[in-house]
Amino acid sequence: MISCSNVSLVLGGKEIFHGLNLAVPPGSRMGIVGDNGAGKTTLFRMISGEVHPDRGEISIPSQWRLGYLPQDLVEIGGSSLMHFLKEKAGIASLERELSDIRNRLSEMELPPGSRRSLLDRHERLAHAYEAGGGYGFEALAEKVLKGLGFRDGDSRRSCGEFSGGWKMRASLASLLLGRPDALLLDEPTNHLDTESMEWLEGYLTSYQGTLLAISHDRRFLDKLTRSTAEISFGKARVYSGNFSDFLTKKTRELEITEKNAKRQEKEAARALAFIERFRYKASKASLVQSRIRSLEKMTAVETEDASRRVSMRFPACPRSGLDVIRVVNVGHSYGNSEVFAGLNFSVKRSEKIALVGVNGAGKSTLTRLLSGEEPPSRGKIVLGHNVRTAFFSQESAKNLDYGHSVWNEITNAPSPCTEPQRRNLLGCFLFSGNDIEKPVSVLSGGEKSRLALLKILLRETNLLILDEPTNHLDMATRDLFKEALLGYGGTIVIVSHDRDFLDALVDRVIEIRDGRIFDYPGNYSYFIEKRAESLAREGSGICGENSGKTCPGGLTLREEKRIEAEKRNMLYRNRKKYLDELHPLEAKIGRIEDRIGEIDLSLSDPSTLSDSSRIRNLLLERSDLEKKLLPLMQRWEELMEALDQAGSALQ
Repeated sequence: MISCSNVSLVLGGKEIFHGLNLAVPPGSRMGIVGDNGAGKTTLFRMISGEVHPDRGEISIPSQWRLGYLPQDLVEIGGSSLMHFLKEKAGIASLERELSDIRNRLSEMELPPGSRRSLLDRHERLAHAYEAGGGYGFEALAEKVLKGLGFRDGDSRRSCGEFSGGWKMRASLASLLLGRPDALLLDEPTNHLDTESMEWLEGYLTSYQGTLLAISHDRRFLDKLTRSTAEISFGKARVYSGNFSDFLTKKTRELEITEKNAKRQEKEAARALAFIERFRYKASKASLVQSRIRSLEKMTAVETEDASRRVSMRFPACPRSGLDVIRVVNVGHSYGNSEVFAGLNFSVKRSEKIALVGVNGAGKSTLTRLLSGEEPPSRGKIVLGHNVRTAFFSQESAKNLDYGHSVWNEITNAPSPCTEPQRRNLLGCFLFSGNDIEKPVSVLSGGEKSRLALLKILLRETNLLILDEPTNHLDMATRDLFKEALLGYGGTIVIVSHDRDFLDALVDRVIEIRDGRIFDYPGNYSYFIEKRAESLAREGSGICGENSGKTCPGGLTLREEKRIEAEKRNMLYRNRKKYLDELHPLEAKIGRIEDRIGEIDLSLSDPSTLSDSSRIRNLLLERSDLEKKLLPLMQRWEELMEALDQAGSALQ
């Protein structure tokens, strides 16, 4: 049994645990939940021995093998993937020893005693190798790798060739193959696509050991856990049932707690009123003292602190040109491995686009190219007029300097905000008091994500490129972040595996598949529906390429494509007509707005204040420009509405 007895811990001046007690019986399947920063990851690090408590004791059976998957990027060396898996499982060392003994036995001049000793050792090692599954290890490893999304031949590739997400998958594969007695999984689904999530859920369903999982994926917890431990106020409380059961019980508890708190508040108010009314009446002295003693004995009912919630809102965006990004014949390769080729698409102002695809399709690579973090191997990526970009990488080390404190990170972030404003924003993101002096390296995954998002909010941007920004956010913060993005006035390109999150946010989906892109105007549900229809047609052979078979409606594929092409061509011609008028109109609006800005700057100049004639002329010119701007803006809105309608028709 894993046992935490009266554990207390202070990190970076903040008390994480205070008298925490938790017992995890053998064979338990327990979900660990709590707000970001509550100590979920720290608990796992203590159980695994990476962090030692200040007080109390953590114990696990001495014979148990523990498998721990951290949520942060892990380095796995430069050997082949199969060799890495064998090393982690202890198979590689047995193979080396067996090989060494065979080489020594092949020597002609060995004393009989040494030969016998080597033969005995070889027999013991061979037995251990067989018991450890050495003979079937590679076949099993290939099966696990395939389930986690690796391709044929990946097991022979160097670990250094894989991205951060794939290294995390490799680490997960090594844990599963190591057959530990207890698994500690910290956000295991963060780097998995839908297919791999489902495979992992199936694999873990048959796992016989003790399972502890931290996850913000409700479906994952519901499928795999039978109890839930909530970390809150430095302590742990265990609820029976899966995550949905926990939510039901927790909601009921909160309702009762709120009622008790209100009742206690009314009782205290009545007691205080009685004390104030009869304080100086001798006949009531004993009753007054009784009320005072009751108040002193009263223990305040603790309720959820609503003020300790992230407050998130993006500032107003500077205006960009209509064309935000143009991707022209872009291809990218790593060595001899081609990720994609011949990509062509554009991103318009205010679009909210999801990049989707199986892991390894190139989503993260494309975000790095779009953000300028890497240049493309071929083709070009052109940013539009006045585009100001912020990039969130799924690898937190790319967003933050682990050698800095929280305050150093915010101080060094480019922003027009003053120091008091930065401190206020840190408070809104739950970094207050001594928290701001904590090293970034000791922050939890959720705290690192919040800090990286805050750095983005400090900047004046109109294009956000976000690669898995919600991975380490708790559910409440994830919902607030979604609301903030919905209110963002700029353009968004986002990679996420959270379907609910994307469904409410995006209006266009770009799928990367087989090195090409497939464009779906609409939200994520529309993409799922249309992609399923497309794959079904391909799988059944109906309406496939060069097919003469009849499609729904009685038309052949060629006739259906011709009609659709004619319709789309007409819509594209109308759209081009609007765009041809829109571009010079936006340029004219921009010139007028620039001149109005210059006038406002001149009017605020102290040298202008003494010249009444100049002030009068500037004000007259400004008024005239405002009158000219009004019909231009009305026409701009009409054109944008027409473009939206044309875009909807194209969907």
